[in-house]
Amino acid sequence: MIYIAQGVVAAYGSATLTTISLLGMGDIVTKESFEWLLNDPKILRASNTIGRLMLDIVSSKFEKGRGHVASAIDCYRKQYEVSDEQEIIDGFNKQIVDSWKDINEEFLRPTSVPMPILVFVLNLTRVVDLLHKKDDGFTHVGKVMKDSVASCFIDPAPL
Repeated sequence: MIYIAQGVVAAYGSATLTTISLLGMGDIVTKESFEWLLNDPKILRASNTIGRLMLDIVSSKFEKGRGHVASAIDCYRKQYEVSDEQEIIDGFNKQIVDSWKDINEEFLRPTSVPMPILVFVLNLTRVVDLLHKKDDGFTHVGKVMKDSVASCFIDPAPL
């Protein structure tokens, strides 16, 4: 796993979003829940990894064109002296799959926090997955995102 300034910022952003979101979950969230969150749980690290790598895979070329700082792809290329971008993306996809396994593992063992908190982190990661599965659906809303929204709200599956 590589650690870069941009990735650290993204990780703190995700942790901040999770922390703020817990405030609205009511009495189920306790002081222990926040302490758990501050101890960098495996599920949150996995969620951060998925978000950071999926975003860099789909947006690094666009971001570079806008003059942004180096992406995880650039840092990986330099750190491991890999020139083939597809090889880097394949490595990132393996880390993403491993991170999903870590999230699943967190649901299979006892935890000190209520299950709805774990489900919240899972759902936040699912949104990131949806937004960045094939392209940057957050920055450039396209057909994939429009079809996803339509399938949920306009043409939902009959019950």
